[in-house]
Amino acid sequence: MSALSGKVAWLTGAGSGIGQAGAVELARAGALVVVSGRRSEALEETRRLVADAGGEVEKLPLDVADKKQVAHAARSLLDRHGRCDILVNSAGLNVPKRLLRDLAPEDWDKVIGINLNGALYCTTAVLPAMRAQRGGLVINISSWLGRWIGYLGGAAYGASKHALAVMTHHLNLEEGIHGIRGCVIYPGEVATPILKSRPVPPSQADMDRMLKAADLGRTIRFVAEMPPHVCLNEIVITPTWNRLLVGGAELRLGPELP
Repeated sequence: MSALSGKVAWLTGAGSGIGQAGAVELARAGALVVVSGRRSEALEETRRLVADAGGEVEKLPLDVADKKQVAHAARSLLDRHGRCDILVNSAGLNVPKRLLRDLAPEDWDKVIGINLNGALYCTTAVLPAMRAQRGGLVINISSWLGRWIGYLGGAAYGASKHALAVMTHHLNLEEGIHGIRGCVIYPGEVATPILKSRPVPPSQADMDRMLKAADLGRTIRFVAEMPPHVCLNEIVITPTWNRLLVGGAELRLGPELP
């Protein structure tokens, strides 16, 4: 029997990147995966990838920033399956104009609404079911910039990813007594579509040395396959060639020195 047989996993941001890779890996481990995202055509690609891997998958289109949509989606999932064992909050974005000198209030709201509020809405939507079943796992995808401050992410992204980590630790603080575990993953640079929104996108040569979405998919699976008495509170994972330490041509985004 596969490690996650009989488990139901819900993944947001599953139309591409880390969420998509996580869906494939959790399905390979035996879980039934429910994949959510805003783009139906992207979710269909994920559905095909999971099916090709021999997994069981359902699509649940959703904008996580809309609390009513989240509540409806969670009810639909729980009505259909009666449980949610694993939630992976992977939906996230950034905006090109991200430094405070350029940041528009509506862009702040957009980033916080998806990266942080969306994760909160999904988590609180499934917590009652997890309490009732006396167990559950929430994996929140933060960022290297959710642990260390840097110009690269900007204020809204950094704030959302730092807050996501605090939310994860509060989940363990409050819900561990109910058998519910939280893990925040801090990836370094990952070669995913979100890099296109950077003020200066990295070169292909640099992207080739970054983490791949599949690396994060395997990390998500590793966390999910831990026995229920084990809580991996946080994981930092980076490329061996870590440009956030060694630097890169377009990484110096700070103001000119006087």
